[in-house]
Amino acid sequence: MESAKTRIESDSLGARDIPAHAYWGIHTLRARENFDITKRPISVYPELVTALAMVKQAAARANRDLGVLSEKKADLIDQAAQRVIDGEFHEEFCVGVIQGGAGTSTNMNANEVITNIALEMAGREKGDYDFLSPNDHTNRSQSTNDVYPTAVKIAILLAHVAALEELDALRKAFAQKGNEFHDILKVGRTQLQDAVPMTLGQEFRGFASSLGADWYRQTENSNLLLEINMGATAIGTGITVHRGYAEAVRAHLAAISGLPLRTAPDLIEATSDTGSFMSFSGSIKRTAIKLSKICNDLRLLSSGPQAGFGEINLPARQAGSSIMPGKVNPVIPEVVNQVAFSIAGADTTVTMAVEAGQLQLNAFEPVIAHSLLQSIVWLRQAMIMLREHCVLGITANTERLGAMVGASVGVITALTPFIGYSSAAALAKTALLTNKSVADLVVDAGLMERHEVEKQLRPERLSGLEPITTAVSVIAPEDLP
Repeated sequence: MESAKTRIESDSLGARDIPAHAYWGIHTLRARENFDITKRPISVYPELVTALAMVKQAAARANRDLGVLSEKKADLIDQAAQRVIDGEFHEEFCVGVIQGGAGTSTNMNANEVITNIALEMAGREKGDYDFLSPNDHTNRSQSTNDVYPTAVKIAILLAHVAALEELDALRKAFAQKGNEFHDILKVGRTQLQDAVPMTLGQEFRGFASSLGADWYRQTENSNLLLEINMGATAIGTGITVHRGYAEAVRAHLAAISGLPLRTAPDLIEATSDTGSFMSFSGSIKRTAIKLSKICNDLRLLSSGPQAGFGEINLPARQAGSSIMPGKVNPVIPEVVNQVAFSIAGADTTVTMAVEAGQLQLNAFEPVIAHSLLQSIVWLRQAMIMLREHCVLGITANTERLGAMVGASVGVITALTPFIGYSSAAALAKTALLTNKSVADLVVDAGLMERHEVEKQLRPERLSGLEPITTAVSVIAPEDLP
């Protein structure tokens, strides 16, 4: 136990007092002072802290295997990193998520914390860098420019696993409702105008299919992040590293993370190009925007309940007004909408940051990392809320749906193969003016027999669940009585 309240550490800018209890050191101290912007330390993303420790552990093992680092020092770094991977010391990763320096402050925060954990394990004082150095040992064969992007990619992939699981769970919830509403007929709409009939089940299964397609798109784009540039060091030339280091560290990192990582074929390109982040961000935005569209539909379908669509009921989650008694708002879809807006903005940020890279490095990866990790976390939480607090509790207003289908002129579309478009259009206009049923008007006009009209207007046919297999000759408008 250190008795002093502070310890002194030095760098090229001078000496500073560091809190004796802190596992971080002077570089982290300066970064905390310089980047006190977001009030959010990198530890808000535990996957990033874990990924940083994985990279340091893999590097220590590779350096040990190649004889670049003594077994004793490598093992101390290895064990210290493992404790961080296991969830210890995350609060010591305290630099701001948005920072200048292309992530150097984050890398040094990791170097200092892991080094001081190792020093403590060796019975040494924190800051005894002559024995074990953050730069010479924990950062051996590395640069921020290969450590940081690699750690960010691993962090995104680790966080994305849980997001994919929630995306599939939400898809299944919509599919479950699709089965529940299988035979409930309703009026479909295009451009908010009455169209042809469908089932409520078809509508909800459409939501499920849309989310299922995005599961594949996200997975496809996340695979781009498996390509790493460890061994590139500063700009991709591999300066300061052993010839076998890149493959050794990749193999160790793949084993530690459980990810099928691969080394980029051109390390100079991989160090300067951040296009994979943009592609992945686009797939997250795609899901968010499609989910927002679905939530728009849920709000419309549940609107009212008396003067709106009123086709479905969303679970009541809280009182909706401080002045209107009894009002209940669709708060869960509304919050998902807002998450989608934020993710769309984050995607624009990622795009601009990718574009802003210059020459051999992109200095703006911290904002890329923050934007993507926040988007993944927010999207995952939004999907949980939507599934648990909304979708699973949705019910159908079957009487209202039935009444609207019964009064819908759109059903005449199902009869156009038999009476022709022009005849159908004329009768649709009459039905709207007189409020008479389409079936009665067709029969009264002598265009079809009652039993044939009833056959074609069965719910199975109206919704397309049962295809039309035969058709009578089309009657021309001039043949109408």
